[in-house]
Amino acid sequence: MVRHMFRLETEVDKSRRDLLRSRLLESNTAASPVLRALRGTPAERERPLHVWALDERGAMAGGLVGHTWASWLHVTFLWVDDLHRGAGLGGLLLTEAERLATTERGCTAARLETWDFQAPDFYRKKGYEVVCVIPDYPPGVTEYTLTKRLGPQPDGRR
Repeated sequence: MVRHMFRLETEVDKSRRDLLRSRLLESNTAASPVLRALRGTPAERERPLHVWALDERGAMAGGLVGHTWASWLHVTFLWVDDLHRGAGLGGLLLTEAERLATTERGCTAARLETWDFQAPDFYRKKGYEVVCVIPDYPPGVTEYTLTKRLGPQPDGRR
């Protein structure tokens, strides 16, 4: 058996990171017919999706930052200023992002992550289901991953 010697480095290197990402994309595409089918289509690339709520002075009252990819909406951040919490603004931001993702980008599902002290109950009330729970991430906190089917459901619900 031939043994090779390798030097391991731990520095942050953006060009190596980009090369690694490119090679992983190539490997994944070769291994997955689903990812191969995405190549060259509009759904192949992540597209930013942002929704902002501005007050009467133009100051940010809340916002949602996410992206769409492969018929999924991924909500990365959703925040509402303390002054406007409890007034339905978070739901309005989420509903608008889901609407744009569905009607303009053909998304059929959404996903997001939240911590136990943030908003898991809010998202459940909005139709999201917990699909993953990671206790102690970070230590003392539980992280939830939630998903939701977008558009009309087989039973007629939205």
